[in-house]
Amino acid sequence: MNIALWIVAGLLAVAFLFSGGMKVVRKREDLLKAGMGFVEDFPLGAVRAIGALEVLAAIGLILPAVLDIATVLVPLAATGLALMMVGAIIVHIRRGETKALAPNIVLLLLAVFVAWGRFGPYAF
Repeated sequence: MNIALWIVAGLLAVAFLFSGGMKVVRKREDLLKAGMGFVEDFPLGAVRAIGALEVLAAIGLILPAVLDIATVLVPLAATGLALMMVGAIIVHIRRGETKALAPNIVLLLLAVFVAWGRFGPYAF
């Protein structure tokens, strides 16, 4: 199970590193072209903040465990990502973007799995 948690944490870290990095560095128009329609409803500063939080969470999923320093940050990062995905699901529902729900639900379940495993029976 420990290996599965590492794999899922790694996949989440890669996904959110790229997604968050795009939100931090790209222009609003580029994000819209990439299919991130929600940026129309939020100020650019909020989009950048969401991206920065995603990048930090991606780092928090891996780095503390690898360095064996403050390993409690791993499940906390996973919990933060799960909460972000709940927010993303709410935004997509409000915008009527039902096709965008599936990836967010999958990411939510993966983040909950890592949080459960690292807070619970497979903590560092």
